[in-house]
Amino acid sequence: MTPITALQLLANLIKEFEGLSLKAYKCPAGIWTVGYGATGKGINKDTVWTQHQADEQLHDRALEALHDAINASPILLHETIERQAAIADFVYNCGIGNYRTSTLKKRVDAGDWKSAQHEILKWDKATINGNIVALKGLSKRRKIESEMLI
Repeated sequence: MTPITALQLLANLIKEFEGLSLKAYKCPAGIWTVGYGATGKGINKDTVWTQHQADEQLHDRALEALHDAINASPILLHETIERQAAIADFVYNCGIGNYRTSTLKKRVDAGDWKSAQHEILKWDKATINGNIVALKGLSKRRKIESEMLI
């Protein structure tokens, strides 16, 4: 049996937490989303994807998130695939800009995984109708990521 890679583990995490919608919808934060959590330019209320498009975008965006995470925190190159996938999942969900400026990144870069576990849990909120609210799905996602950093 072939061992799983960080990219495969990351893709599985994304599928679990994002789910799949081939027709665009607004996420709880009011952002148009399609596929496995794809957002951004060109995605609007009329966006409809095929399964093939969703799978291609998942692969490409997961690979980009993994690449961005490792470039931002080169220590990840020498860490477990679980740690790589957890940080890349955070980047996929919250964005590389948020990761680059976070205390989480500082803890990862220092190899302080216990503190990194604590920091990642703080990122379970979204702005809904102008209020910052903890979301159950994000809390669950951060808990799983945190456990992968052990």
